[in-house]
Amino acid sequence: MHYVKLNVTVRKKYLIESIGFTTYNNRTMGKVYLVGAGPGDLKLITLKGLELIQQADCIIYDYLANKELLGFAREDAEIIYAGKQASQHELPQDEINELLLKKAERYSIVVRLKGGDPFIFGRGGEEALFLAEKGIDFEICPGVTSAISVPAYAGIPLTHRHYASSVAFVTGHEDESKTSSSINWKGLATGVDTLVFLMGIRNIGLIKNRLIENGIDPKTDACIIMHGTLPNQRVIVSSLDEIHKEAEKQGAKPPGIIVVGRVVELRDRLRWFEKRPLFGKKIAVTRARHQSTKLGRSLSDRGADILYIPVIDIKTIEPNERLDEAIKSIDRYYAVIFTSTNSVDIFFDALFKAKRDVRSLKGVRVISIGDATASALLSRGVISDFVPEKWTSEGIIEILKGIDIRNKRLLLPRAEEARDILVNYINNNGGMCDVIPIYKTTIPETLEKLKETPDVITFTSSSTVKNFIASYGKQALERCIVASIGPITSKTLRDYGIDATIEAKRYDIPGLVEAIEGYYKNSAQ
Repeated sequence: MHYVKLNVTVRKKYLIESIGFTTYNNRTMGKVYLVGAGPGDLKLITLKGLELIQQADCIIYDYLANKELLGFAREDAEIIYAGKQASQHELPQDEINELLLKKAERYSIVVRLKGGDPFIFGRGGEEALFLAEKGIDFEICPGVTSAISVPAYAGIPLTHRHYASSVAFVTGHEDESKTSSSINWKGLATGVDTLVFLMGIRNIGLIKNRLIENGIDPKTDACIIMHGTLPNQRVIVSSLDEIHKEAEKQGAKPPGIIVVGRVVELRDRLRWFEKRPLFGKKIAVTRARHQSTKLGRSLSDRGADILYIPVIDIKTIEPNERLDEAIKSIDRYYAVIFTSTNSVDIFFDALFKAKRDVRSLKGVRVISIGDATASALLSRGVISDFVPEKWTSEGIIEILKGIDIRNKRLLLPRAEEARDILVNYINNNGGMCDVIPIYKTTIPETLEKLKETPDVITFTSSSTVKNFIASYGKQALERCIVASIGPITSKTLRDYGIDATIEAKRYDIPGLVEAIEGYYKNSAQ
């Protein structure tokens, strides 16, 4: 879905006419949306929540909200961190409330992004009451609460007709200003089958004691789930009377939840999340930031914890008179050869800028180096005439060997620095190759710090290898498994004295993911 970007004045006028505005002290106010971000897994955000993030003028987010969700915000949106990590409240609740008021005075759409669900121990009720008292228009966008999703990711159904017919959600951290507990411990201990305590890890000893004192069987199954739904999820299982000892022994720390009840024993048979092939493996992605999502999410879907350390930026060469001239006279070319998705995007952007479209390529053969490039062309309305079996320049040469290229002109829009094997073949076999650099790869101005050593580091091109070593040094690879997208990238690694432990047999992103998954499957056997 695409959203039309309106300037501030037009957007405000549109919103006034479409959704209406409230007033506070004779000031026009925007609308505040209390949005549940889900438990941590990026994909557990609701469709409505995602749409609001994409539309927001301002987003005020909490510690437990997945930071990747902010990547869907508009570039001009104001992003504010409100904190609220256990024992580390960057902003007190009353200051957060005033911040909502202040931003509603300035912006049309304000999103208050909260971990889990706003109304399940998230103080969303307090914030909604504040907004209602101030006469500020608001809406609640429910989220997937950790109370149900985290146990599900740990393989624990909260209800089961043979194990539990009732469930209770309980705060593990009551308001410190209260003089006595309002929790009915007797009722919980004797009247509810499954208990879920949120924010209770620091008080697990107290929770255990209160339940046992009020009649629950001390040998009732219990577990702690930390970082639920995320690749670093950890689960500690014990009997209730021993759970606090296990928590201390294994260094249990927030964020996390506690589950008590017979349903915990089902985890041995139903655990699925930790069984994914790459679960718990930290894998570094070195691709350009705008291209890293596909690889990162494919690995994440298999359980990997992704570390993004982009070492290349793709810079379009502008102005580019040679490319402009080639597009004007595109009909003189026998074929255009695309060796990357970047070349496809930049070429067609230039084509459209010249007020031309795919009809200009009528009669011109189109050669793609691989499936990813062919898919990029297809998204532009062009079906590739040729895709080699081996997705390398050598593979394209095998195609050219079956074509009489004598006295024919071929266009090769490509990176500024690239191998000349195609150019040399065409020119040495009677053809004419117009090589036009249309982009260059550079090292990003700001590099991520290598705070931890990944299990695997991936390289998807020779440029990623060269830039990584120039930025971090060869020694940064000494304790990592090195994964290469194909033989050309592997050769570049060998030139630096590094052997790729993993090399994709299919030279694209799915092939690289498959190779990494296969490596770990074979290692486990």
